[in-house]
Amino acid sequence: MPHDHSHDSAPHGEADESQREAILAAITLIGMAAGLMAEFLAPGWWGPAGLGAVYLAAGVPTLLSALRAAWRDHKLDIDLLMALAALAAALVGSALEGAVLLTLFTISEALEHRAMGRARRAVEALMALRPDTAFRKRGPVVEEVPSDSLIPGDLVVVRPGGRVPVDGVIASGAASMDLSTITGESMPVHKGPGDKVFEATVNLNGVLEVTVARGVAESTVARMVQLVTEAQAARAPSERFSEWFGQRYTVAVLVGSLLAFAAFYALGRGYDESLYRAATLLVAASPCAIVISVPAAILSALSAAARGGVLFKGGAALEMLAEVRAFAFDKTGTLTTGRAEVTEIHAADPAAFLRKLAGLEAHSEHPIADAIRREIVARNLVPDPVIEVLAHPSEGITGRDAEGPIWAGNARMAAQMAAELPHLDGMSDGAQTLIWLGRGTQVLGAVTVADRPRASSRAGLDALRQGGAQLAMMTGDRRAVAERIGAELGLTGAEIHADLLPQDKVALVGTLAGRGRVAFVGDGVNDAAALARADVGIAMGAAGSEVALQAADVALLSEEMSQLAAAHRLARRTARIIRQNLIFALGAMAVLVIGGLFFDLPLPIAVIGHEGGTILVVLNGLRLLIDPIRVDQRRA
Repeated sequence: MPHDHSHDSAPHGEADESQREAILAAITLIGMAAGLMAEFLAPGWWGPAGLGAVYLAAGVPTLLSALRAAWRDHKLDIDLLMALAALAAALVGSALEGAVLLTLFTISEALEHRAMGRARRAVEALMALRPDTAFRKRGPVVEEVPSDSLIPGDLVVVRPGGRVPVDGVIASGAASMDLSTITGESMPVHKGPGDKVFEATVNLNGVLEVTVARGVAESTVARMVQLVTEAQAARAPSERFSEWFGQRYTVAVLVGSLLAFAAFYALGRGYDESLYRAATLLVAASPCAIVISVPAAILSALSAAARGGVLFKGGAALEMLAEVRAFAFDKTGTLTTGRAEVTEIHAADPAAFLRKLAGLEAHSEHPIADAIRREIVARNLVPDPVIEVLAHPSEGITGRDAEGPIWAGNARMAAQMAAELPHLDGMSDGAQTLIWLGRGTQVLGAVTVADRPRASSRAGLDALRQGGAQLAMMTGDRRAVAERIGAELGLTGAEIHADLLPQDKVALVGTLAGRGRVAFVGDGVNDAAALARADVGIAMGAAGSEVALQAADVALLSEEMSQLAAAHRLARRTARIIRQNLIFALGAMAVLVIGGLFFDLPLPIAVIGHEGGTILVVLNGLRLLIDPIRVDQRRA
């Protein structure tokens, strides 16, 4: 089997290698068929010729590869064990059995390379989704140009059914977008002016004009492929252990086989039988399945996660996430949308109230004004005209509409206007921002504005809790605000931590880490210290953000919290499959070794057990490719 799992082969080199392996496998199969026919049906010259072809096509390249590794890298690998076992079989007159070993070895090597190549190419296939051309608009002229010629600031037209050629921002138009190739979201997402769009996502039903934000080489897809390639090259602890074990164990097997030959010969078994038994032990004790079992699972999991919009910074992060038992969350922008939204309207005529209020707030750039403008757009209302608008810092805003002077603001603004504020139930706890609207001393109504939980946060937290995880929300916001958000998310008092400074978050993460592995979930930009202190730092909503993609161990490309629970399940499932593979590989090897030492285990049975076990652990690892992460994935 191949044992250089560096994961760095280029696509063309990989294709050439696969073609070479396929040719060698075909030659060995034909030669093996000729040898079997000569052995059992019609003896003739084709028998020795066929077996000779097997040894030349499979044995010589295997032996040369092993000798190069020994000379260049000063390591003895499993290829050497296979070559020596086949050579020993030929020396004692069992050339057919040696040919069976080489044939199965070559076929399984080709199958393994093909399977592992599939795992490596799963994310690179995203590059094929990039449209080769784009429709660039300059003035009234729209021309088709190569996508890689686009530069920041260009304006491109994306028609219904077309793929977005580059990362950018919608300048005009609105449409439902299929983001599954980037964020893993299975449902279309509505996008309008000012919203970001990403390369390779699909415009389902509208005409969009998109301003290019970055070139093709720096696109989200390109950086995803780069990060996943780097992650696949970074060895996980279990991968490093299996490689360390395989190298040392190979030497032990060679020495053990020599000792076994000497022992059998001393016991009077004869030269040929002793060499045959030593060759059988070489095959039976080869740790091929052990060495390949871990990277097969790790590669498959990394690729499945990336296709579902989750990037792991290597197998170490994947293995660590499987051990996490506590998740600490930043509040603003992570569990919540991070922007103010209208939550309640207190007025006799909400529509008329909003038109008046929006007429004032249309002249303000305050986040609260932005929330009110979004609300009136959502309700398809038109703001009343307001003139002579004047902002009063930390208080509110005044102006004049068709009926006369009008004002909006907080309680300090109302006091300036000598307005008597009515009592509103539940509005005195400070959990939401209260904005009053009035005309002179008369109060026309009020609106509450607050940050709100993301739509997916509650379900995502519930899924983590059902999986046995401990949860904690950490925020520098006021206690009243934190408790309101916590109540909406189903968090208890002990899980809510408010009024925190950055160093307080680090201390709390450290406390949780004292009880087991802990992950901190933030935006990848803020809370850098807490992300660093946690065993696993997780950046949420990182699509298109260079800082977020680089800041954490794991990056969730969408803002769907259910991705986190799905990634946690995938990590734990990967850990289970690795354990299954190692237990099976060690168990199978132990049975074969015992059979070779104390029973007359035939060499062909050892060959089938060894190669079959190796293929089984690879296939078991590749199961992780079948069901990539999706944000609406149910608990497995």
